Amino acid sequence: MTAIAAGARSARTPWRGWRAHVLAALFTAPALLFLLLFFLWPVLRLLSLSVEGGSLAPYQKALTDGLYVQVLFNTALIAAYVSAVCLALGYPVAYFLANAREPWVTIGIVFVLLPFWTSILVRTYAWMVLLGRNGVINRLLLETGLIAAPLPLLNNLTGVLIGMVHVLLPYMIFPLYAVMRRVDPGLLSAAEGLGAPGWQVFRRVYLPLTLPGVLAGVTLVFILSIGFFITPALLGGGKVIMIAVLIESQVRQFLAWDFAAALSVVLLAMTLLVYFGLRRLFRGDLQWG
Repeated sequence: MTAIAAGARSARTPWRGWRAHVLAALFTAPALLFLLLFFLWPVLRLLSLSVEGGSLAPYQKALTDGLYVQVLFNTALIAAYVSAVCLALGYPVAYFLANAREPWVTIGIVFVLLPFWTSILVRTYAWMVLLGRNGVINRLLLETGLIAAPLPLLNNLTGVLIGMVHVLLPYMIFPLYAVMRRVDPGLLSAAEGLGAPGWQVFRRVYLPLTLPGVLAGVTLVFILSIGFFITPALLGGGKVIMIAVLIESQVRQFLAWDFAAALSVVLLAMTLLVYFGLRRLFRGDLQWG
């Protein structure tokens, strides 16, 4: 009887495994279909447009013409600036949120989330009002006598950086906050007990433990930055050209769909290169120092 029961159980086991796979496939099918229709198919369509007619001339133009190469370089440089500023501002804010007590943690998180409650277009127009030649900031500085002439804060790189940092700063803070919350305070106390000064505790213990959050935040902010459109288009005033602005102009003004598709593919390739490059750069984060 025992052998018969064991045989029956072994016969049911493959059926249960097959049924589990079927149920998993049924549950994931809607998500896979959604990704296929709204992500994979547009990307494939983009690739086909970029080589329409069997010619690689759009790619040659995008990667060899000095003007477009300069735009690609400027896009990467602006994204690096934004990532660095967000890291410099976001790290102390995340540290405060990770170590503060209630109700300051809740208040801080609410203030960090405030930008998400307003459209990015509205926020960009608000910065135009604040940073203009006769804007709130310049008027305040002039009336207090701190400056003799209005500062050029709009239609240049400064305005673009301010607007982009304002939008992307939460994307840096939250990955850092999530990692910092998991840091064991006992490790810091042990380092201090062994005679390490505060700076050494930070450099040798705390910073290496939070490097995964730095990697996640920098990667997220950089990738989002290189595809930004609204903020550089409005705050740059046509003087700060990023690749997304260039793609839009190629479609809207010149109807050059093949060249715009090639620029989009180059942007996608640059995004993937940045992602894997940052992962390789931070691969040895646990062996820091």
